Amino acid sequence: MTTPAANPLRLYQRLAASISQGIAEGRYQPGQRLASERDLAEEFGVSRPTVRRAVIALEMRGLLEARQGSGVYVRQGGQTAPPPPKDLDIGAFDQAEARRLFEGEAAALAATLITDEELAYLETLVAEMNSEESTKEQSELADRQFHLTIAQATRNSAVARIIESTWDLRYKSRLCMQMLEKARHVRKRPLRDEHQDIIEALRTRDPRAARAAMQTHLGGLIENLLLTAELEAMEQTRERLANKREEIALRAASAAK
Repeated sequence: MTTPAANPLRLYQRLAASISQGIAEGRYQPGQRLASERDLAEEFGVSRPTVRRAVIALEMRGLLEARQGSGVYVRQGGQTAPPPPKDLDIGAFDQAEARRLFEGEAAALAATLITDEELAYLETLVAEMNSEESTKEQSELADRQFHLTIAQATRNSAVARIIESTWDLRYKSRLCMQMLEKARHVRKRPLRDEHQDIIEALRTRDPRAARAAMQTHLGGLIENLLLTAELEAMEQTRERLANKREEIALRAASAAK
């Protein structure tokens, strides 16, 4: 297998910039459906995964909107995205639990098949995620590529596709994106350490160790989501009590007149 070099990780940025410029200049009109992934790849001379990363990046910026079974469209200027169908508004807990289940087993299988070149590529992705020069968008896409590279190392295209689809559910669900964004701020252990643990487990070619490292990583995500939900519930309780306290104080003041 030919392992992608570090440069393709930046190719999506040039493609995203080109499409973004096309939107700004009116070459892509609001509501217009973009060409297929394959056609865009041919037009710009890049791979289909690069097109996919660029589209995801532009979705994250609110410029494009992927519609299930229909394609990718230019968002209407100044309008918010329509609410997703209920079957696509996946909660962050469901998405994280699915990832923990699927990616744990994928890591176990990948441990017996992954190459030294792929392990080296994972190292470059961890560096990309944690570089001070990387934007939040670049870090997130490097994170996505890290997990997809492990899935691809299983040499099973069905496994890789399932994990890619599970990962990308977050971009189709505002509920999931909002919760995951809040959970980023309560993480106790640096992501760099968790991703490095996964790499080291894969390097030992030990399926059990690789499964455990991946499950620990995604289990930590679930714990962060639980803590986020708990903090939100506490804040909502504080607000309700503050409102109640103000209401009682107003009634007491009125009765004293």
